[in-house]
Amino acid sequence: MMHNPLFLVLTAIFSSLVVQPVMGAKGFSVELIHRDSPISPFYNASLSSSQILRKNALHSMDRLKHFQSLINQSAIQSAVTPNGGIYLMKLSFGTPPVDYMAVADTGSDLIWIQCVPCLQSQCYPQGSPPFDPQASSTYKKIPCDSDSCQALPRYQCSNDVNDCQYSYSYGDKSFTKGILSTDTLTFDDSNGQKTAFPTSIFGCGHNNQGKFRSPSAGLVGLGGGPTRPALGLLNLPFVTSIISRPGAVSTPLVSKTPQTYYYLSLEGVSIGDKTAQAGSSQGNIIIDSGTTLTYLESSFYSSLETIVKDAIGADPVQSPSESFSLCYGSETNINVPEMVFHFSGADLRLQPVNTFAKFDDNLVCMLIAPTPSDLPLSIFGNFAQINLQVEYDLEKWTVSFVPTDCTNQ
Repeated sequence: MMHNPLFLVLTAIFSSLVVQPVMGAKGFSVELIHRDSPISPFYNASLSSSQILRKNALHSMDRLKHFQSLINQSAIQSAVTPNGGIYLMKLSFGTPPVDYMAVADTGSDLIWIQCVPCLQSQCYPQGSPPFDPQASSTYKKIPCDSDSCQALPRYQCSNDVNDCQYSYSYGDKSFTKGILSTDTLTFDDSNGQKTAFPTSIFGCGHNNQGKFRSPSAGLVGLGGGPTRPALGLLNLPFVTSIISRPGAVSTPLVSKTPQTYYYLSLEGVSIGDKTAQAGSSQGNIIIDSGTTLTYLESSFYSSLETIVKDAIGADPVQSPSESFSLCYGSETNINVPEMVFHFSGADLRLQPVNTFAKFDDNLVCMLIAPTPSDLPLSIFGNFAQINLQVEYDLEKWTVSFVPTDCTNQ
């Protein structure tokens, strides 16, 4: 069965994430596995939930630094850290299809996979053979003078061949180099059937170095940058599916640079009748699946922290790490308040599971933290998206949220 994807729904769960493009009356879902889920090949059973959260919080800080570097320096690279990808996607390449697992991320634009030939000195061990394009009857190289090639931030052409030779780098100096290509990408749909996307554009990587590691065979970039319309699965306008469901709210996307990221406008955050106002709301927050914590611009965060402290009414305790700014002793049995994030045109209610977490049976810390003073931007992280379906409509240029009980997914 072959389809063109029309839109994307993300159901944020700690253990998995569901991507659900829907084509008319027929849809399919692709499971994105959280790297710390028991079904993830990266799962470490020796780590407690507190240790996992601390690790992810440190990853959030690293990712925040990459955002800071990219936005301040306007570098041509992705802010994703390949070694720390939050979600993994199972997919197949070629005809006949060969199964692989790759990091999925909304912070980069390019889909790529390790390909033969792949010298040991130029590729990382992935636990399975690299994709062999010669073994696929549907594989094709993209010419250098094509629109798809010229949409890349970096590419080159040689005099003797017309292949599009790409070079794509990341915030931690990892990189992939290879040939921009097309082939059939295949997924298992919600009914257990195969759903194929012919002539999907991807990078066939022959030189991939940095912090990539097994068992990921590459990356699936789901970002909104200039290469997205020409590269990858999200190559057609999205249409809305969840906005008609009870409790759904919708807010406009904002076009900003770097274009890879999805920018929203957050006007303020309320607890009861008190509101912390954002200093500037137009495109002031990035919604990101790869960042665990939510970060608010420092003065905005300070206002919210004051309101939170007033609402809880207990004395804070020392944070266990620099990742967290506000913590309480769990023996005080605090009452965590509901928060309302006021996006432009959409009031999104966040429950305690979205905003606080328990550590080692003696601490409860807020999962919202301030950004550095020189980064006037906020990030809406994946813990804030727990128990929400999130839809990116790239035709109407909106993001929609609807409450969902993800324990029943």
